[in-house]
Amino acid sequence: MSNVGKKTGRERGEEWWQTDIIEMRPGVIRLRGYEIQDLIGRVSFPAMIWLMLRGELPGKEQAALLGIALGAAVDHGPQAPSIAIARMAATCGVGINSAMASAINVLGDVHGGAGEQALAFYGDIAAALDAGVTLADAVASRLDRIFAEEKSYVPGLGHRFHPVDPRAPRLIELTRDFAARGIISGRFADIAEAVEADVTRRKGKKIPLNIDGATAVLYGELGFPPPLTRGLFVLSRSVGILAHAWEQSQQSGRNKGPLPREWLWAYTGTPVRPFPQGDDDSK
Repeated sequence: MSNVGKKTGRERGEEWWQTDIIEMRPGVIRLRGYEIQDLIGRVSFPAMIWLMLRGELPGKEQAALLGIALGAAVDHGPQAPSIAIARMAATCGVGINSAMASAINVLGDVHGGAGEQALAFYGDIAAALDAGVTLADAVASRLDRIFAEEKSYVPGLGHRFHPVDPRAPRLIELTRDFAARGIISGRFADIAEAVEADVTRRKGKKIPLNIDGATAVLYGELGFPPPLTRGLFVLSRSVGILAHAWEQSQQSGRNKGPLPREWLWAYTGTPVRPFPQGDDDSK
């Protein structure tokens, strides 16, 4: 008989949602072993995120760098699909939670997933470095593969609105500052800048790092695995989503679509035509 069969109903129930994250019972809340009352007022929100995801409290500088990454990507205006959706949902009379959920649900591979893709890309290069390949060769080999076998763009580079994404240089500058103080290694910044330089050589023009490529550098330096970076982006962008949903809810617009009502879509279907007449029309 299996151990499962030998366990009591209570034991099975306790193990059903077993977790290392939180212990809770009447009068007690512990997160990763820490009493909640000991954390409140002593631990910043970025540090709390770190504790919940990683299981240990970060150093002060680690928490600061995580906060920098989270703060950089909070908003990009109503032309960003997630923000536009939050605002449209708010005009439909739904609650703020529904407006936020509607927006967050579109943060997928195309809108919101590039940071995860960029860090996975950097990680392939980092693995090659660990195997003894030089940075230049590791970058060149990975770019050869991405252009030949996968897709025509490199995650983390270029922006459809900004010739130079104003957030990226500042994030790299701060990464270099933290590396100079020994908080992080600076390895992922080296990788990102080498990728940017190699793509510039291949394309004959500079395609700068964007917010996704830059935040991927910070998350990589801090040791977060690529899938978590998408969740971190969702946390970050939720701030802007909340702000826009709230602002829109305070305005008078109702049932606002993606365009003003006098701007209609282009119809490309069959031209107007008569309904076919037949002997059975009266049936």
